[in-house]
Amino acid sequence: MTVNKQDDSQFFLPGPSGLIESRLTQPDEQGALADKHLVVVICHPHPVHGGTMDNKVITTLERTYRDLGVTTVCFNFRGVGKSEGVFDNAVGEVDDLLAVIGWVNDQYPASGLLLAGFSFGSSIAAQACYRVPNVRHLLLVAPPVERYSYDQAGHFPCAVIVVQGDRDERVNSAGVHTWIAGLKSPVELLRYKEASHFFHGYLTRLKQDLSPLILRHLGD
Repeated sequence: MTVNKQDDSQFFLPGPSGLIESRLTQPDEQGALADKHLVVVICHPHPVHGGTMDNKVITTLERTYRDLGVTTVCFNFRGVGKSEGVFDNAVGEVDDLLAVIGWVNDQYPASGLLLAGFSFGSSIAAQACYRVPNVRHLLLVAPPVERYSYDQAGHFPCAVIVVQGDRDERVNSAGVHTWIAGLKSPVELLRYKEASHFFHGYLTRLKQDLSPLILRHLGD
């Protein structure tokens, strides 16, 4: 399926469980990374608990990458919004992401691939980064590392940023810190001591703080 790349577009692409509702956002041509030709795919939080691609954390990440000059693709997992299919306990959702990545690779064959996810979506992004080549960057926001799969033997194949609030009511923040300490590959932690799971009151600051970290990862 072809999308008009001149405009931001909401569209559907074929997936393993039917059509996947998706959104393409064009980059700021003046962004610091605009000449790098990068595309990020962003994964939303848990479908059963109201997670969609319109979640405020997801749209904050979308704007963060867009303003840096990165093309962004968000999508709804199977059974969410207008995406076809039913929830598949973090198994089929990885397949959904791989289908979106396949579309991105077809549409932007010369671009570098970045992955990002919030909560449940961070696990999907982490699992997929091992199954596609040349992922350059992985962003994990409030990762529930005690409930879902993430790293393989303590290693990631790309640069990683983790964002975590200490007052997270859905994710064990201490468990996230312990997990990070045990990783064998480099990971940067962006920590907010007063932030809750959905980063209420912190979204503007999150965008401001993330931008230089992403730029440091990808600006060379």
